[in-house]
Amino acid sequence: MERMKSISHAVQSQHVLDCISHNVAQTLRYGQRLGELLRPGDLLLLLGDFGAGKTHLIKGIAQGLGSDDMVNSPSFVLINEYRAGAQHGRMPIFHADLYRIEDPDELTGIGLEEAWAGDGVCLIEWAEQAGGRLPQEHLAIYLQHLAETKRTLRLVPHGARYEALVAEFKKTAFA
Repeated sequence: MERMKSISHAVQSQHVLDCISHNVAQTLRYGQRLGELLRPGDLLLLLGDFGAGKTHLIKGIAQGLGSDDMVNSPSFVLINEYRAGAQHGRMPIFHADLYRIEDPDELTGIGLEEAWAGDGVCLIEWAEQAGGRLPQEHLAIYLQHLAETKRTLRLVPHGARYEALVAEFKKTAFA
């Protein structure tokens, strides 16, 4: 958890959203609701220990974007690319896993900057491994074990777009 704090910047607490997922199905549903709200250029950073639910949340996000692709953690290839459904313009969904990155300089030339600056959505697991190389505007999602099947999710927006995204997610997921 200490490494996760290094990626966070000062954020007004009224924009932070904390929620609990009681099981994998609920984590997927949260992801679906969030995915339905995403648009080209969005950057989501997922932070948490092994087994905290990062990949399950991303599977839900891809479903919410209408993707039929099989979502797997790209631990060995670093970045997977999926396609959103027609209702989201078949935009690319970039899914990066930086767990194996030992030095942020290793990120040079792997296409990560193109992924977050492109015409799709960029989802990065283990984002803390990038050091200070990520854009300041993003949505950080911290996942943490609460119990065997329960997880806490903390959505921390950085920038006006992500504050609006969290507010809309709150309305659609909890209304």
